[in-house]
Amino acid sequence: MNLVVDTNIVFSALVNTNSLIADIIFNHRNLRFYSVNFLKEEIYLHKNKLLKFSKMSENELDEAIEMIFNKINFINENLIPVEIYLEAENLISKIDIKDTPFVALTIGMKSTLWTGDKKLYNGLLNNGFSNVILTPDLIKITY
Repeated sequence: MNLVVDTNIVFSALVNTNSLIADIIFNHRNLRFYSVNFLKEEIYLHKNKLLKFSKMSENELDEAIEMIFNKINFINENLIPVEIYLEAENLISKIDIKDTPFVALTIGMKSTLWTGDKKLYNGLLNNGFSNVILTPDLIKITY
């Protein structure tokens, strides 16, 4: 199963590297993870928050980031066709426009978006987009 992961999934895995989210990323070989380069920017933008919440040293956090990033296949969002990007933007314009690259990649790959953002999840479902899954539902599938 191919999953596009958004920032909050990676953020959660980094805050608690012993969580079920981290376990799914590291130990479920039947899942392949994808994301856009924008995710890297977001993680580094919030690095101080991650240091605070994870209680890791900077070196430990850098190592954890590298380990998680190695599990994700990153796609340059500039390679997503404009029409797909516009379709994604239309789907989430009233939810959170910053999630456009994740939704666009999901559409382009004919994949499923894994998010922990309930507002995004519910908004996409309400807009007729069902290729989205929350962590509890993914846990039911994978365990």
